[in-house]
Amino acid sequence: MRALRITANLRVADVDEAKSFYTGFLGLGTEEFSMGWVARYTCPETGANVQLVTRDATSPEDAAISVHAEDVDAAHAEALENGYEIVHPLTTEEWGVRRFLVRAPDGNVVNVVQHRQ
Repeated sequence: MRALRITANLRVADVDEAKSFYTGFLGLGTEEFSMGWVARYTCPETGANVQLVTRDATSPEDAAISVHAEDVDAAHAEALENGYEIVHPLTTEEWGVRRFLVRAPDGNVVNVVQHRQ
């Protein structure tokens, strides 16, 4: 597997209520996307970013981080080969990403995702 980028997924009760701290105080002023239950905010000068998540829309568990993969299908095959627990199956979600969620041996859940090109 090759990770292109890793984004922290911070659990919040309400994305709209939480965003002013991250956009204002932390300077993550660019809203890359917002789907109500998840939104990503980025600093335009540095590229630093964070995702605010209320709950995952389709997975039974929330992920601690999102790993943007070069090839999510190959990453999924490798996770299966290594015997890791798949928390959410390899799926092309209605919002366009292809992803799966896997449990790391330490218990953290990782969202492995590939965006449409």
